[in-house]
Amino acid sequence: MTIKLPTKDQVTQTANELGITITDDDASSFQALMQGYVDSYNIVDKMPDELPKVDYPRTPGYRPEGDDNKLNAWAVKSEIKGASEGPLVGKTVALKDNVMVAGMGMMNGSSTLDGYIPDVDATIVTRLLDAGATVKGKVHCECFCLSGGSHTSAFGNVHNPMKMGYSAGGSSSGSAAVVGAGDVDMAIGGDQGGSIRIPAAYSGIVGMKGTWGLVPYTGVMPIEIFFDHTGPMTRTVSENALFMEVLAGPDGFDTRQMGCKTAKYTDYLGKGVQGMKIGVLKEAFGLPKSQDDVDKKVREAATRFKEMGATIEEVSIPMHLQGPDIWTPIGMEGLTQTMMMGDGYGLSRQDLYVTSLMDYHRGWRQRADELSETLKLAMMWGSMADKMFGKRFYGKAVNLTTRLRAAYDKAFEEYDLLLTPTLPVKASKLPGPDATREEICELAFEMLPNTSPFNITHHPAISLPCGLSDGLPIGLQLVGRMWEEGTIYQAADAFEKSGDWKTF
Repeated sequence: MTIKLPTKDQVTQTANELGITITDDDASSFQALMQGYVDSYNIVDKMPDELPKVDYPRTPGYRPEGDDNKLNAWAVKSEIKGASEGPLVGKTVALKDNVMVAGMGMMNGSSTLDGYIPDVDATIVTRLLDAGATVKGKVHCECFCLSGGSHTSAFGNVHNPMKMGYSAGGSSSGSAAVVGAGDVDMAIGGDQGGSIRIPAAYSGIVGMKGTWGLVPYTGVMPIEIFFDHTGPMTRTVSENALFMEVLAGPDGFDTRQMGCKTAKYTDYLGKGVQGMKIGVLKEAFGLPKSQDDVDKKVREAATRFKEMGATIEEVSIPMHLQGPDIWTPIGMEGLTQTMMMGDGYGLSRQDLYVTSLMDYHRGWRQRADELSETLKLAMMWGSMADKMFGKRFYGKAVNLTTRLRAAYDKAFEEYDLLLTPTLPVKASKLPGPDATREEICELAFEMLPNTSPFNITHHPAISLPCGLSDGLPIGLQLVGRMWEEGTIYQAADAFEKSGDWKTF
């Protein structure tokens, strides 16, 4: 594009919007002074962008319908074959549709992005292909990932793989559905308030949110840098650990990865929990939304750990109950300023900015009525909070995460892991076409109390199934110390091998 010098009227209008009073002569003066900036922008525009090279042939794929997409989980079916050798040879993978794949459409659950074709592969896509995996396509997610249910995607409800008509969880709804249904071995999910662990719990699979920064977020559409996570969703703990080994580690772009420490996670499998000390987090049970059968199954899971040789004790961390409240200013204001007003990225950090996405995503401003009710609500509050209070509540909430993190870390001085219900509830029925805004928002956010705190404290956490009730899975969450995903995998593997979770 050619950047042109703004007119005097544009200069005057912009000054007025900023509260600056200028005369006609002032406008002429400022206009002339801007010529150097215009020249620099035109030089930058003509320079080649610094994007990673794309390997592995692929096709755009197709949008499946009917029997080819019974759960409405697939956004695009295609096939990208990875390397002929590597730890993931023979494994099939689905990608959440906020993950960039060059030449394959990406909607991130929103009609406002329909038609966008990325020109880069996300780091995690390159890594899994280099490891020999075969990508089978992209799967639906919630509208810009802002729902813990599976009912806000532009292409409609995603169904639970174990019970049609019920939520698969979100925002990584399609990822959980295709893994749970056996369509693929593995999937990539994203987690800002629980969006890997929520659908894993609802759909009866394993989902790991690693320590913040463990898995590079490069080439995944951000929501808010402070709590952006991406990671593996699988049917088994062993596959999850293997997948994490491939995904984890710095990539040289993502500034979330400061101090990143990886391990060979599969080495922790088969070691059991003898001598391990697990704290059952008191405040994670008996919440206003908690269902009795969920709390009961998770407490029975804790007893199972005890029978396997772990020491199990109840631990109280009262500030856990305030975690979702602290998350709220960061989430609402962060997503508004970064993902939406910031054209998907915002400013002020070193990163790989995919400018093609930034250009395309700007179009939401002319199509805002198409956004989900959940995103409209969040954006409206985020904008109003900024107008009323500025950035102070975002800043104070970030400061408070230090105290919340310290509260958990104090417990980790005595316990190897914390144990909670992943969610206080089982999967809900999907809302009908006439559902009210209130119902849509309630079903999107009711399940966050035990997941969202660990997004803002950055601790690693896994969800794995621990039983069924009314034909619906119940999830157990294990939380560990920073960078100690291996300990989580060790305990999760022992639990999984203790029996068939569907009979617990």
